[in-house]
Amino acid sequence: MKIHPFEERIVIEVQETGEKKVGGLIIPDTAKEKPQAGVVVSVGTGEEIQKMVKEGDLVIFNKYSGNEFHIEGKDYIILAKDDVLAKLS
Repeated sequence: MKIHPFEERIVIEVQETGEKKVGGLIIPDTAKEKPQAGVVVSVGTGEEIQKMVKEGDLVIFNKYSGNEFHIEGKDYIILAKDDVLAKLS
């Protein structure tokens, strides 16, 4: 399923950082930190966002930004352009 964001938004596939352990204990999902990086899977139609990123780019974004959702076994976040902090290259 292809997701098409509107205007100055992008869709990110969340990159999990792996299971966190402290002193041999596994931290439950409710205590884990929110993801801050992901791969761009779709870019909106806005001029500015299209200049910033493209599909396949790895980006870092604000920890508590965007709208999270789950489709076909994968986690995604829709972000506004201002929530993107950096692009890794």
